[in-house]
Amino acid sequence: MIQSVKEKIILGIDPGTTIMGYGVLRIVGTKPELLAMGIIDLRKHGNHYLKLRRIFERVTGIIESYLPDELAIEAPFFGKNVQSMLKLGRAQGVVMAAALNKDIPITEYAPLKIKMAITGNGKASKGQVADMLQRMLKIAKKDMPTFMDATDGLAAAYCHFLQMGRPSVEKGYSGWKDFISKNPDRIK
Repeated sequence: MIQSVKEKIILGIDPGTTIMGYGVLRIVGTKPELLAMGIIDLRKHGNHYLKLRRIFERVTGIIESYLPDELAIEAPFFGKNVQSMLKLGRAQGVVMAAALNKDIPITEYAPLKIKMAITGNGKASKGQVADMLQRMLKIAKKDMPTFMDATDGLAAAYCHFLQMGRPSVEKGYSGWKDFISKNPDRIK
């Protein structure tokens, strides 16, 4: 059963170094409502460090615009290309830093868990996730984004909404001190 909440804003992020997706949900009582979804297009930035700066600036702007209470972020999956994983992890870290800088609690969700929460199938395609979100949130076909990274970000937020009021086994951080206390091995 989903715990009743007066109002809560959830920002969901699908991290990326080329296209980063985001979605913002407002929860009133137990009813989710789409506030925004979109992408941060990083293709024109050739330098990885400039991409990271742009991610920080845009995520900070989204946070300042929508004032989310919580951040749900898709955890990177393990791939074969170590360099790609390193870059994706940095992008995710920059998003987390932007949220932690504003004292926004963070919860990470594995891609499989997000897909399972939205479609009931951990191996669902991006298209299946997008279609399900369109139906559940009653999004007009004309308002669906071109890039499914946006619906992936929205899926992270919706997954978090579905987890509200349930015990979480995912990592959540309430601020820098909490992050450091839960990750002492990362601080050198």
